[in-house]
Amino acid sequence: MSADNVNDCYIALELSQRTWLVGYLLPGSDKVQTITVAGGNAEALLSALLRIQSMTRNRSPSGFAAGPLRVCFEAGYDGFWLARFLLNSGIDTTVLDPSSFLVSRRGRRVKTDRIDVEAMVFTLKAYLLGDRSVCRPVRLPSIDEEDAKRLSRERTQLKKERTRHVNRIRALLVLHGIRSVPGLWGGRWKEVLSNIRTGDGRELGRFIFRELCRQFERLDLVHSQLKALEKERIQACASEGEIDNGAKIRVLKQLDGIGETGAAHLVAEVFHRTFKNRKHLASYLGLSPSPYSSGEVHRDQGISKAGNKQARVMLIELAWCWLKYQPQSQLTQWYRSRFSGHGGRSGKVGIVALARKLAIAFWRFIEDGVVPEGATLSIAAK
Repeated sequence: MSADNVNDCYIALELSQRTWLVGYLLPGSDKVQTITVAGGNAEALLSALLRIQSMTRNRSPSGFAAGPLRVCFEAGYDGFWLARFLLNSGIDTTVLDPSSFLVSRRGRRVKTDRIDVEAMVFTLKAYLLGDRSVCRPVRLPSIDEEDAKRLSRERTQLKKERTRHVNRIRALLVLHGIRSVPGLWGGRWKEVLSNIRTGDGRELGRFIFRELCRQFERLDLVHSQLKALEKERIQACASEGEIDNGAKIRVLKQLDGIGETGAAHLVAEVFHRTFKNRKHLASYLGLSPSPYSSGEVHRDQGISKAGNKQARVMLIELAWCWLKYQPQSQLTQWYRSRFSGHGGRSGKVGIVALARKLAIAFWRFIEDGVVPEGATLSIAAK
């Protein structure tokens, strides 16, 4: 341990809904002490950290200045606001990826908040002293980058809600022998429901009729919110400076088969960042391979799925669009020659591989202007 780090105080936060558990390791000590503060009370946490800092000064050897506080917590439910609050207060803060921690592989691993916070303190200490194998930090996004994701993520949630309402309406009508479902995408559904007949020729009962009306009202609300969100996205992408990295969105949608929705989604989730190389990009997306090799056993476990799920789903959707709208591109030709005609499972495996190649091609197109081989640009871009 260098003299620069001998007086540092390492602190880990275990965050929960009701309480925050603070574990701290004072200079010269090998025992983690803990205190609790009310969950969500950032000012109380800051006061507790300042008290710990005063204890650090008292324990510092003579001739050495008190070291700074080194704080960490796991990325999760509380997002990044707490990290920004602590950094603005002058406290060095690191957000850690909880899935990267080295843990015991015993059959029944003991787990409590106290054990977790103690392990996190020593993990942070080892990481800051140079051992990069014990965990991985999470990049702290800017406020604009974090806010830009809301457009695409809200759209995803609204589409899921729409699917749930549609499935519920279909199920309720099928219970009464009605296969044709009116007004699912808007229209005069209430008038149609009043005149509809069940499979045995009856009118709908008053309670099932009212339930269906309420379901259709919820569905109409989701439709109106999707339209409002679409209008908001169009205005944001059209205005300079309205949305972060808007120039990258306009570049990406120049490719045939890539619309503004997909381009805005990928830029907000992925391409607002910088990547060292293509392997770094694939790892962030969870599209990197996961080989298993031990002794004479060698097999592929598929993709890691450890990255950004929202971006991975969108890339797979765009891979299918790429096959349709870019039939002469080298990537489409590669997919056709490698996976076409080998069964449904082969096609699904291949589309994931194509999604990985497309992500790299999009990244090079945005950053360096390299058009994917054989790809065509939209008429507006020419």
